[in-house]
Amino acid sequence: MKKENKKTYIGAATLIGSAIGAGILGIPYVIQQAGFTIGLTHLIFLTAIMTYLVLCLGEIALRTRKNHHLTGYAEKYLGPTGKKIMFAAFAFGIYAALIAYLIGEGQSLSHLLFNSAAYSFHLGILFWLMISVFAYTGLKALEKGEEFGVLLIIALILGLAMLASTKINPAHLQTINLSEIFTPFGIILFALLGFSALPEVERELGSEKKNLKKSILIAYATIFVAYLIFAVVVVGWKGAATPEVATLALGKPFILLGILTMFTSYLALTFAMMDTLRFDFHYSKEKSWIITNTLPLLLYVLLTMTNTASFTTVLSIGGVLSGGLMAILILIMHPKAKSLGDEPPAYRIPHSKIITVLLVILFIFAAAQQIWQVLI
Repeated sequence: MKKENKKTYIGAATLIGSAIGAGILGIPYVIQQAGFTIGLTHLIFLTAIMTYLVLCLGEIALRTRKNHHLTGYAEKYLGPTGKKIMFAAFAFGIYAALIAYLIGEGQSLSHLLFNSAAYSFHLGILFWLMISVFAYTGLKALEKGEEFGVLLIIALILGLAMLASTKINPAHLQTINLSEIFTPFGIILFALLGFSALPEVERELGSEKKNLKKSILIAYATIFVAYLIFAVVVVGWKGAATPEVATLALGKPFILLGILTMFTSYLALTFAMMDTLRFDFHYSKEKSWIITNTLPLLLYVLLTMTNTASFTTVLSIGGVLSGGLMAILILIMHPKAKSLGDEPPAYRIPHSKIITVLLVILFIFAAAQQIWQVLI
């Protein structure tokens, strides 16, 4: 393989690793709730939107001489306030994911060890304690946990496809529930988020930055196929019995794979948040650790005690509010980078005011709908 092509695929793999995480475990449930046709429409529509947005972010990165994280790009093109808003969106998404993974890990461990959900809360606390120790001791070998997590996801999808290919009931893929028409939006949006990996992908490409567009297109085509296969197999096999954490219905080997997937995703997000606090906001290691690890635990305990949230609900809120806000900021930064950028880009994405306005309206509507759904 040519070095140029190798870098392209490495960049695509990094983006895939950032987007594909434990969020995939909630996709079959929300698609089944709405009906497969509605869920598939969401998946196609949101994959197209996210591909467009990541391409826009890629152009922003290419037009900027100095490498930045998302908050750095926001500060350059939107000022200090933009940086703060971008960080708030980034942090909200990470905390939502961490809380959801505590819920999912607790349920999965309880089903794996006791064949019931009776000990979900206690095992979620135990999982948090273990992860927090890992994060504080700084086990650098685990910082790239998302790479291992992607391999687990691939194993999960391939193993499931081989096991259940003969068990798919076409009738399970023909249901439509219009009362749940918006349900898949947040989870699928969350599962497609890959904004934070773009700076790393650009660095990996080195002098071959002209291939960034190709890396993005390969990555999102792969992500779409992976999510589609997983949804078809799980929904087609389990139908209305599909749980919020898909692996809970698939037997203990798949429950274990789900546990490991959430473990690697949780750890990667924990390190990402700690690094952001340390290097972008200059907090000490101890302060970064406390802020990153205590807030998810407190919210997990509160939500569990009040029985006010579930795995998919928390991920959906994170996807709509965090992903939607970051998307809006990228849409605002894109034309500014065209006029204020200090480097000629390797590719250009035409700016359309109509598309920008429509997408902003979409994300605001989705956020309002999600908040309304939670309140009622």
